[in-house]
Amino acid sequence: MAELSMNETTTFRWSFEEDVINYAAAGIPALGVWRQKLSDCGLARAVELLTSRGLKVSHLFWAGGFTGSDGRTYRESVDDAREAVRTAAGLSCPTLVLCSGARAGHTFNHARRLLLDALRELAAEAAETGVVLALEPMHPGCAADWTFLTTVDETLAVLDRLGDPRVKMVLDVYHLGQEVGLTDRIPEILPHVALVQLGDARQPPDGEQNRCRLGEGTIPLEAIVTALRTAGYDGFYDVELLGEELETADYHSLLGHAKESFQRLGFA
Repeated sequence: MAELSMNETTTFRWSFEEDVINYAAAGIPALGVWRQKLSDCGLARAVELLTSRGLKVSHLFWAGGFTGSDGRTYRESVDDAREAVRTAAGLSCPTLVLCSGARAGHTFNHARRLLLDALRELAAEAAETGVVLALEPMHPGCAADWTFLTTVDETLAVLDRLGDPRVKMVLDVYHLGQEVGLTDRIPEILPHVALVQLGDARQPPDGEQNRCRLGEGTIPLEAIVTALRTAGYDGFYDVELLGEELETADYHSLLGHAKESFQRLGFA
């Protein structure tokens, strides 16, 4: 059964403890855990809080940077991702989100080889722990610091080369929702989708992500969600709201609006 999740970047100023308390109070059943907040809280304490409030974890984010674009070596990035896989398992979390890293001066083919090598190493760990690795492609208008994967086809090509069922993708409609023909391609894409993220925007990103509340932008959310439901997707829908427009928003209001929007999209 499809369930609503709230991404912790939405409530940027709240701590992990505040997120758990307030999400549960708002009737949101799951959250996407941000490693930075989790580190501040500690894994044992986080598990205790989640259990006490009955919250699920939709995914853990993020690990990656295998191309060296963030200043770490390939080995440091892979070792960090291994730790993240174990952390996800400790949270009883089904999915770890990965960002490839930017091209960082590499050719596209070499950057892809680095990513594939890392995924092969991590897939074995993922299989042992039951965690799925999910690559996140991003809109080219805001991908430069994060990933060289900017389209569905680029991402599917990596997954096809790898051929491992433990490695899938994130379908973030903010990044991919305006690709031509996306809705029609949902049945083709869905077997490779580990997590759906919901976001909206008034215009495409230009340098940074600048989202708006669901239903207030131009992303065809209803058509995409209908296609996903028809194709049989029954996983988490994680709401990720961030950007200049939302920096000063009241977080309680954002939670309430996200829940109402999820219901308007056809979920009880």
